[in-house]
Amino acid sequence: MEKRNIIVIGASAGGFEGLKKIVAGLPPNLDASIFVVWHIAPDVRGVLPQVLNNIQTLHGAHAVDMEPIKRGRIYVAPPDHHLLIEKGWVRITRGPKENRFRPAVDPLFRSAAYAYRSQVIGVILSGALDDGTAGLWAIKNYGGIAIVQDPEEAEVPSMPENAIRAVEVDYKLRVADIPSALVKLVQEEVRTGAPAHGNGKVDESRIKTEINIAMEDSALNDKVLQLGKLTPYTCPECHGVLSALVEGGRVRFRCHTGHAFSADSLLATISESIEESLWSAIRSIQESVMLLNHMGDHFAEVNQPKVAAMYFKKAKEAEGRANSVRQAVLNHEQLSTDSILHEANTTESESDE
Repeated sequence: MEKRNIIVIGASAGGFEGLKKIVAGLPPNLDASIFVVWHIAPDVRGVLPQVLNNIQTLHGAHAVDMEPIKRGRIYVAPPDHHLLIEKGWVRITRGPKENRFRPAVDPLFRSAAYAYRSQVIGVILSGALDDGTAGLWAIKNYGGIAIVQDPEEAEVPSMPENAIRAVEVDYKLRVADIPSALVKLVQEEVRTGAPAHGNGKVDESRIKTEINIAMEDSALNDKVLQLGKLTPYTCPECHGVLSALVEGGRVRFRCHTGHAFSADSLLATISESIEESLWSAIRSIQESVMLLNHMGDHFAEVNQPKVAAMYFKKAKEAEGRANSVRQAVLNHEQLSTDSILHEANTTESESDE
């Protein structure tokens, strides 16, 4: 018998303060190891370990590849690196991004569930979109405990809300109540090596393949295209073909180079790329307008008024097309699961009145 002594925490926008409050509420002698992924830009110096150490409870540091896992320690994912767990060891890699992030929450949660099964406690805090949901689903199905911050308290509630929709969470708590829950849970004994179970079927070979990809193995060599059905969608990161992976009623996507997306993060990324493409089209049309007018001026100067007039006419027509595309940009909507659900609920409420 072992205790629940592996705690993995995922946070994004609005989660920084939550992380500090959780660490402040934990005892210095906590008999557990804590692993943290906080979404941060790759070019930003990671200050989270220093901030957590100023609280003076548990010692925190950026994790180092192949360092042993010790109790009473906080291991923080370094910027632009995934944090993963093997039995007894920490792994730091620059594997493909998941849900547009590196570090991402899902690889940490997935690797912890595979290595430590029912010993794992997963915690999802404030953040946008749904990174961490697939990983929390794996933790739950391997017999671990799923905790989410109460969305009503979260500064950005999307990550907790998406986790609640997809996973049978064990606890929905305010941040102030999470430390006491963790202290209680780490004292519980659990049977190790138990088979995967829970609210959906775990495909262990798929889980292992996805962990290997995050460990920097070649996705193509790991036969990632065989993990799901091929789709007509292309990867926003590398434009490779995406395969659809179905688990627990949810659909996720992976390309043959290894990038991974939830349906929500893929939709958000595609929506962003639409706007970028439209602005690029406007730029190109405007360049053609300037060139057409320049050529018109040239032919006017060499006394060819009919040719000059035709260039000016084409420039005017192109300017009209640019205005149409600009209107399309202004009307373009950034889509996500949250925005669509909010609109659906608003429409339903208005129809009930």
